[in-house]
Amino acid sequence: MSYYSDTPSVDDELESLGWYHFDLSRHAAEAILLSNGKDGSYLLRNSHEGPGSFALSVRAKDSVKHFHVTRKSSGYAFGFNEFASLQDFVSHFANQPLLGSETGTLIVLKCPYPWRVEEPSIYESVRVHTAMQTGRTESDLVANAPSFGTKEGYLVKLGAVVKNWKQRWFTLNRNELKYFKDKMFDEPIRTLDLTACSAVQFDYSKDRVNCF
Repeated sequence: MSYYSDTPSVDDELESLGWYHFDLSRHAAEAILLSNGKDGSYLLRNSHEGPGSFALSVRAKDSVKHFHVTRKSSGYAFGFNEFASLQDFVSHFANQPLLGSETGTLIVLKCPYPWRVEEPSIYESVRVHTAMQTGRTESDLVANAPSFGTKEGYLVKLGAVVKNWKQRWFTLNRNELKYFKDKMFDEPIRTLDLTACSAVQFDYSKDRVNCF
């Protein structure tokens, strides 16, 4: 048996939002906002934490910040606020667009980044197509591309106060070096602005390889 309702479902409501990017990953969101967005551009995407969990990704100058959004039976929870509907949530961004992160950064939400971006209709005309014989077949054509520029992995770090070595998860994105307690943590312990870095050199005094 099927029936129709005049009340739109929550999923339909989300899909009607022009800046909801579905299953866009964290790294892809950062790459899009850094390469094609501007300061204050933001988008909503699914979070890896499961159904009902979302992330608001916002470009803040040369970095991207991520904030939790949770869908509950009573509406949407964001920060200290709860909103009865998605429309109330969106209206809040339009009227009160200032966010404060745990690091003390103030971010102004200026413009949503659309999930549909029109492609420019500018194409080159093909003049020559068989200028070179390579001998390869279609099985040799393997799709491959470098990463978006983000590097990440474990490093050991010497504590600033207690002088012992601890393993930390590091991410490097453009001019921003972050380290986390572990890979599964979303909030960094510290963020380093590499534009303030004047030089990097090896440190041979710690009796460790690749120490800098």
